[in-house]
Order: sequence, then structure tokens, then C-alpha cells
Amino acid sequence: MTTKIPPPIVAVVTAFLMWAISKLVPLGLFDLPMDMQVWVFAFFAFTGLAIMFTGVLAFRQSKTTINPFQPEQASSLVLTGIYQKTRNPMYLGMLLILSGWAFLLGSAVAFLALPVFVAFMNKFQIVPEEKALEQLFGHEFSDYLLSVRRWI
Repeated sequence: MTTKIPPPIVAVVTAFLMWAISKLVPLGLFDLPMDMQVWVFAFFAFTGLAIMFTGVLAFRQSKTTINPFQPEQASSLVLTGIYQKTRNPMYLGMLLILSGWAFLLGSAVAFLALPVFVAFMNKFQIVPEEKALEQLFGHEFSDYLLSVRRWI
């Protein structure tokens, strides 16, 4: 793998950077009622956690590894459930939680960290995972790549 940083740590670091950016660059602040900001955050966080949970559950049901650093140890290719809509529900869930966090911060500038999170995850986590899975599962995985989008 290209990186050895656990994806949840990448998400936490991104959340911290979003907070720091919102404090250091007070541009694009929006003032929604705080209860509305909390509800929007809760919606995105709940949705993100639900998507992540369904991804983990599908892996558990297939009795395959969820370890993002050892995709070559996958015992089966999960192609059902949430994996028919997105190849990376756990990372998508993290992105949704981070999106809610930007709303909670009330900072349009904080949203700029989201494409950076996606680019980092694509380059250092997802692409290496996909290469390992393609070597492991061959044409079955190649066909899956063509039929299901990476994020949404």
C-alpha cells in the first residue's frame, strides 16, 4: 500500500484542518440558526455512519477482511448490497460526515477540504486497493470497476 495512515485518521485530520481553516480564514461564513446547523450535521453524520455500517456488515457477512492495508487478504469480492451503488461505502460515509462537519462549522471555506480528502483517498488508498483486488480477483473485479462508480 502507498500509505500506512488508517483512513479514519485521515478523516479526523481532515476534520481538524477544516476547523482550523474555518478559524484562520473567516471568509464565506454563513449564519444558519445553530439548531439548523446541528440538524444538518446530524443528517449527514447519520447517513454517513449508516452507509459505513452497511459496508462493514457486508464484509462481515462475506467473511472477508475490512483491513484497508491488506486488500490482498480478501477472501471474497463483495458485489451485493451497498456495493452495487458505490465501491467505497466506508470512505463515502467519512466524506458525508465531513460534509456535515463543514455545515456545523458554518464555513464555506471548510468545504474546500472535501476535494482534498477525496483526492488523497483516491491516490493513496483507493487506487492501491483496486490494484491489489484486480490482481487477486482478475476479470471479475475489472468488470465490477466498469459497472459501479468509485464514490457515487
